[in-house]
Amino acid sequence: MLDVGEVERLEAEAVNSARVRQPLYAARRKIFPKRASGQFRRFKWIVMAITLGIYYLTPWLRWDRGPYAPDQAVLVDLANRRFYFFFIEIWPQEFFFVAGLLVMAGIGLFLITSTVGRAWCGYTCPQTVWVDLFLVVERAIEGDRNARIKLDGAPWSVSKMVKRAAKHTVWLLIAIATGGAWIFYFADAPTLLGEVLTGQAAAIAYLTIAVLTATTYVFGGLMREQVCTYMCPWPRIQAAMLDENSLTVTYNDWRGEPRSRHAKKAAAAGESVGDCVDCNACVAVCPMGIDIRDGQQLECITCALCIDACDSVMDKIGKERGLIAYATLNDYNANMALATGNGAHAIEPALVRQPGGRLSDKVAQFHLGKIFRPRTFVYTAVWALVGLAMLYALLTRERLQLNVLHDRNPQFVVLADGAIRNGYTVKLLNMIPEPRTIRITLEGLQGGAMNAVGTEPMEGETLAVEVEPDRLKSLKIFVRQPRDLMRPGSTPFRFVARDAAGIETANYDANFIAPEASR
Repeated sequence: MLDVGEVERLEAEAVNSARVRQPLYAARRKIFPKRASGQFRRFKWIVMAITLGIYYLTPWLRWDRGPYAPDQAVLVDLANRRFYFFFIEIWPQEFFFVAGLLVMAGIGLFLITSTVGRAWCGYTCPQTVWVDLFLVVERAIEGDRNARIKLDGAPWSVSKMVKRAAKHTVWLLIAIATGGAWIFYFADAPTLLGEVLTGQAAAIAYLTIAVLTATTYVFGGLMREQVCTYMCPWPRIQAAMLDENSLTVTYNDWRGEPRSRHAKKAAAAGESVGDCVDCNACVAVCPMGIDIRDGQQLECITCALCIDACDSVMDKIGKERGLIAYATLNDYNANMALATGNGAHAIEPALVRQPGGRLSDKVAQFHLGKIFRPRTFVYTAVWALVGLAMLYALLTRERLQLNVLHDRNPQFVVLADGAIRNGYTVKLLNMIPEPRTIRITLEGLQGGAMNAVGTEPMEGETLAVEVEPDRLKSLKIFVRQPRDLMRPGSTPFRFVARDAAGIETANYDANFIAPEASR
């Protein structure tokens, strides 16, 4: 166990902290975050690997839908106006499924934020993920924090130019791969890759790659924390979603203050000494360039790397972890009241400790049950209801649709034998990637018979139609009724479309128009 005085003090300044934040027109002050290690850093590695893996690999997954549909598992087919997601196929008129997913994502974001703060920003936001990736490259080429600071301040030399060129080259390659991966979601990935490499792809493909390459390179490599601080609205919105029971990354000054790098001397002199040794480890690892000890700030993305840094220092000096920790405002206020005698005096660390030096049993500690509260249940219930409603709609949706439009002029025709004929435009929508034979039947029209344009009139009430996979079939149908069975005016009847090979049906209520008086 190290003595407090033996803990290395890092010369780190919170250049992006609220108390020293520069005006918008001021030049950006560079941040050189030190590499952290610990449970939250490991969790961020896992999340980064999963999210990047999903983004880059998804377009290459295959899903067999038969010979009449693309075999790319996830595909936004703009040319044919389809969205394929594994076994699910979404048509334009079913866009409400996509809208439902966006609603679920929004509610889920509210749920996560109200429960564990800005976890989205800290772990899964694309800006965070790509900045992390760019920092991995930067550390691998230029070294960790001290080496990068030294290199940045050094005069230009061959070594510096080589390192900078290598870093920016890798960044550009990552950015190009990012833009390239995006376009593969909109066309068959292997085919499009060949077209891009041979210069045969559409101009919009190259334009998309160029735009996304530029934004990824600039946002992830050059602007970094400025995107979160000045461009993203989420830091301002999240405050409305937090309450006194929401978990946020918190510096527990009720046990950390007063800070001292000479705790033994201060204790021997009868002075109050907190657990914070003012080592600046939390500042050095922060990718946003803030000091969490200044309190809650909009710049904080709750990545929790400061927790890992502080915990490692507490381990070295033999103190309990959690000087910086996820905590709720309720717990913080309760512990602050304990440390200050309900606000009667300044923080007194002895009030939150037992005689042996361990934290008092009166100190409020977080436990998992605290996140399960009415607000959490309400958000979860709403999120689940939207999901169940979408699932029900997905499982019960019709894959065969029928629409009928009666001719406006003329509404009816009297044939030579006295029979009355009406014309209809019938549209059959086959929403599965297989050809189908659809039988159209008339119901409720006595003696009615029909034929499609170009065929002979039928004696029966059924017409067989071949419909191509994933296509709309439009045909002109004439329905006739013998004069002796005709009723003057409008007679309601029904078109029924049935899949010849299955049980799926679609109905459409129509009217047969006849003269009001016999002629």
